[in-house]
Amino acid sequence: MTTDPLNAIAIPLEGVESEHCALIVEKGLDKVAGIATHKVELNNRRAVITTDEIEVVSKAVSAIRDLGYDVPTVKKNIPVLDMTCASCAISVESMLKNQPGVVSASVNFATTSVAVEYLPNIIDTAGMQKAIQSIGYDLLIESAEKEAETLEAIHQKKFGALKKKTLWAALITVPLVIIGMFFMDMPYANEIMWVLSTPVVLYFGKDFFINAWKQARHRSANMDTLVALGSGTAYLFSVFNTLFPGFWHSRGLHGHVYFEAAAVIITFILLGKLLEEKAKGNTSSAIKKLMGLQPQTVTIIRADGQQVVQPIEAVQKGDIILVKPGEKIAVDGLVTGGSSYIDESMLSGEPVPVLKNENDAVFAGTINQKGSFRFRADKVGSETMLAQIIRMVQEAQGSKAPVQKLVDKIAGIFVPVVIGIAILAFASWILLGGDNGFTQGLIAFATVLVIACPCALGLATPTAIMVGIGKGAEKGILIKDAVSLELAKKITAIVLDKTGTITEGKPVVTDSYWATEDARLKQLFFSIEKQSEHPLAEAVVKHFGDLSPTAITDFESLTGRGASARAGTMIYYAGNRRLLDEKGIRIDASFLEKAAAWSLASKTVIWFADEQQALGVFAIADQIKHTSQQAIQTLKQAGIEVYMLTGDNEATAAAIARQTGINAYKAEVLPEQKAAFVKQLQAQGNTVAMVGDGINDSTALAQADVSIAMGKGSDIAMDVAKMTIISSDLNKIPEAIQLSRQTVATIRQNLFWAFIYNVIGIPVAAGILYPVNGFLLNPMIAGAAMALSSVSVVTNSLRLKWKR
Repeated sequence: MTTDPLNAIAIPLEGVESEHCALIVEKGLDKVAGIATHKVELNNRRAVITTDEIEVVSKAVSAIRDLGYDVPTVKKNIPVLDMTCASCAISVESMLKNQPGVVSASVNFATTSVAVEYLPNIIDTAGMQKAIQSIGYDLLIESAEKEAETLEAIHQKKFGALKKKTLWAALITVPLVIIGMFFMDMPYANEIMWVLSTPVVLYFGKDFFINAWKQARHRSANMDTLVALGSGTAYLFSVFNTLFPGFWHSRGLHGHVYFEAAAVIITFILLGKLLEEKAKGNTSSAIKKLMGLQPQTVTIIRADGQQVVQPIEAVQKGDIILVKPGEKIAVDGLVTGGSSYIDESMLSGEPVPVLKNENDAVFAGTINQKGSFRFRADKVGSETMLAQIIRMVQEAQGSKAPVQKLVDKIAGIFVPVVIGIAILAFASWILLGGDNGFTQGLIAFATVLVIACPCALGLATPTAIMVGIGKGAEKGILIKDAVSLELAKKITAIVLDKTGTITEGKPVVTDSYWATEDARLKQLFFSIEKQSEHPLAEAVVKHFGDLSPTAITDFESLTGRGASARAGTMIYYAGNRRLLDEKGIRIDASFLEKAAAWSLASKTVIWFADEQQALGVFAIADQIKHTSQQAIQTLKQAGIEVYMLTGDNEATAAAIARQTGINAYKAEVLPEQKAAFVKQLQAQGNTVAMVGDGINDSTALAQADVSIAMGKGSDIAMDVAKMTIISSDLNKIPEAIQLSRQTVATIRQNLFWAFIYNVIGIPVAAGILYPVNGFLLNPMIAGAAMALSSVSVVTNSLRLKWKR
């Protein structure tokens, strides 16, 4: 059985942490028959394959695991109902095996259950149950199924296991190093060190050996190969020297043991992996939160008027859906009855909810305010705008090439070169070393592998990142990864969202003008706005926060114009100019003058009047943050081009640009247009930073080279972005760029010292100085030097803390 031609399937990955690893997986997938195309998305931790054969998924998973990497899957034993014979079991098994995302399925007719392994990002047990029900059987799924493991849970579980493994390895290694360094002459020192090092090397470090073997089987090598060879040689060499000390004594040499070197290698690399995992951002939670914007159930109104609550999956085009106050809208559609204000900030980024009447479009994920209405579903499932945003975020994250990392580029060459040097040194000693050639050659082989172990390389980037992240956090800048750190100093263009980024993100009363300062009139205006459902009324209520309401009657909401109420014998109005004109209310010239000036500055004007004349006029606007103008000037002075994009109207955008000194801006921009604009700047050769705070900015944030979120914005923006400004102060961006320069300089220093250490240490370990001055490096000193190189890298990283 096959799926539709060229079905795209995403296979999540574990342990693929560099471009070198990604390349190994790419080559492995090349050999899997049936895969049409494939690519490894390092940022998304997944491989995306296209195939027309479902069976290929399990082959691809096997190929990836065979290379020493992992695919997080869920394994379950699920009872199967209604099977009556062995052929039923075969039918169920065959059906399951042909479901997208099912890696393996084995039905046991005797126990009437199926052992199934599946990719939870592609299929769940409900999907499998549906497939089995289609051929007349059923799966017994427990209610706890909703709490089934997700990819995120699997990742967290593995991180916890790595943490525990590193801690135990460190606890055992510390006494081992103390004995190896200071108490070598104590009774049974070698045996004690053998006992202590064995669990570190063979249990906590077993994955390095397993992965190295898998790499070797495919004629490949990675950092695991060096770790396994370095620690393995030191360990086996030490075991031999402990069991057969006479072998060396008879040749006039002392049989040293290097158990502590073997354990230190494993412990330091585990620590490096742990630090690296901690430093990484998690992109999948952003997608999960986007998906969480959609409600799980909807109220469908049937043809007979009956209201039925159904799961969102059951919604079909043409269904009439009831939306109550405060509910999220489930799918895209058109209003068929009723009206309400809807918060569309997740799409437009604008803080003011939009009035929706009959025939107006509504979108999935947006939030209804106080009214209720009905709408007809037009776009469901993957067709909704929310689903498209989710897809665009995934694509942008997947297509963005990570910054080349020196460690990963050199790793592919470094590992085989080191092994080659070790073998060459061994062979050279056998040929040229005389009577003790084999002995000295074996020591040189072990010494080269031990001294070349890439602990310092492994720690160079994550330690600097961790210190840089800590320093950034102190300054109110959260930084997620090395990619944005390395790129921030190269920024040539910065794109700013308006609302919540340059401005405060919420409407406030900025100006007011009264005919006479009358406390009673203020109370009346406050009381009317307090009862109003209009979003701008909240700004007025907040403005008069210390007032207490007065008694009003006959309150009436006047859709699209404002509201009215009676106090005593007089009717009072609060609303727009159109309302006053309709009622024939007189407006003095001084009021008109104020209103015109405020409108020119793109502020929303609200009037308060009685039946005869205007009593007060107010300007409401989303204010510019007091630090925005200075931050924009600092960025421009640094030679960075500053752009503003907003979903707001042209007049408001022009006013904000004018006040902040931004020369280039675009108004009425949709989410996908923001991402397209970023892509356009990148095509011109720019390194682009995107700064935003809303869900509507998430696609552009994912597309940008450096993505920066405002801390007071949405969780989605903060998850997608690689940097977050906690205080939402734009002045922090130049500080982040400076921090980037310092951290990248530290990473490069670390890499320089790690490489120079290897460049000098490896030839010395091989015995290059022996013909000159008779110097041979002891593997014990090599082990100490290896540990010292790692300590020097960590110390250099810590220096970053005190840089200004």
